[in-house]
Amino acid sequence: MTKIIVVGGGAGGLELVTKLGRALGRKGKATVTLVDKNRTHLWKPLLHEVATGAMDPGVEGLSYRSQAYNHGFNFQLGTLTGLDREQKAIVLAPIYDDKGKLLLTERTLKYDILVLAIGSVSNDFGTKGVREHCIYLDSPQQAERFHNKMLDLFLHYTNDDTIDDTVDIAIVGGGATGVELSAELYNAVDYLKTYGFKKLGPESLRLTLVEAGPRLLPVLPERIAAMARKELELLGVDVRTETMVVEATSEGLITKNGETIPANLMVWAAGIKAPGFLKDIGGLETNRINQLAVKATLQTTRDDNIYVIGDCAFCLQENGKPVPPRAQSAHQMATRAFTNIKAQLNNKPLKPYIYTDHGSLVNLSNYTTVGLLMGSLSRGTMTVEGRLARTIYVSLYRMHQIALHGYMRTGLMMLVGRMNRYLRPRLKLH
Repeated sequence: MTKIIVVGGGAGGLELVTKLGRALGRKGKATVTLVDKNRTHLWKPLLHEVATGAMDPGVEGLSYRSQAYNHGFNFQLGTLTGLDREQKAIVLAPIYDDKGKLLLTERTLKYDILVLAIGSVSNDFGTKGVREHCIYLDSPQQAERFHNKMLDLFLHYTNDDTIDDTVDIAIVGGGATGVELSAELYNAVDYLKTYGFKKLGPESLRLTLVEAGPRLLPVLPERIAAMARKELELLGVDVRTETMVVEATSEGLITKNGETIPANLMVWAAGIKAPGFLKDIGGLETNRINQLAVKATLQTTRDDNIYVIGDCAFCLQENGKPVPPRAQSAHQMATRAFTNIKAQLNNKPLKPYIYTDHGSLVNLSNYTTVGLLMGSLSRGTMTVEGRLARTIYVSLYRMHQIALHGYMRTGLMMLVGRMNRYLRPRLKLH
């Protein structure tokens, strides 16, 4: 029986393996296996909400084993460390518990078709001190680390004593993650005050958003980016554009002009790259940020039995520009990879992947949402903001849930979510 392995359970990988499990695994046409180093899935665009406590990963997280059971595929917990293209095998690292006890030895899994959907990690461009002093938001674990540190910094606001100092937080990167996290932090301050942080107010937080480029949100039109900046500045964010960070220390960020931006907590969200172990893995072609080069069919340039989707894929559009690393790209790639894998198994022609840009939306927590739609609600482009933009923003997550669970289960999950708004705290407090 044909063995299909998907490595990476992010947005694209989990959607793809779910489709393959339903279409091939359940019917005994192929053995479909998902490999991921984590036990649960969380939609990556929501990690900034996990970081502030607006979302509880324990509630929203999806168990890979449960998804595998429900949709006809297998799950293997593990980290990819090697690829042998001649033997058509991948190597998974041994697994140890938190005390160093060996739980699983190194494993080798055979495949006929392999899909790499490993995603991306933050790119600190080798900036001095970033790894030691900044937090990335690449995983739920990192987002939880930020959340715990944030709660610790605000803890003294539960006392009755007079408090003169502020909590200084710095975020490097004026893209969607940096902008959305900035707004969510002020939303968190609003909620924390109602849960016993009596002395806490907007003035208690001194937040600096640093961007090396000339403006925020470079993927959006300048007018929308300016609108987002105005909203952030009204909240109290100190927005610094054209400011390059050259070092991070225990005291804060040091800029190119020698200024120190003081910070108790720092986040690096200034760029992405594919994980370092993908560089030339198995002799495959990679680019300078470790992405694997693929043909229009999403097969690697040097092996037709290996597909790559999502942020770790270097795929050129017809205009010569690479497909941007977005959730909508991963979703579209998963759909095309699914049809092409089925076509390959049936010896039918494969179709090229064509990226369709449906626009971008940026959610400024409960304050507002702004963005641009392309081709979906109008023939050209359409600027949206406020309640309409928020509705469309939420619908993107619902579309991801529908791809994983179907309409019925997603509807029930939405109902439970509404109930939890009354049963659970509005902010994760632990």
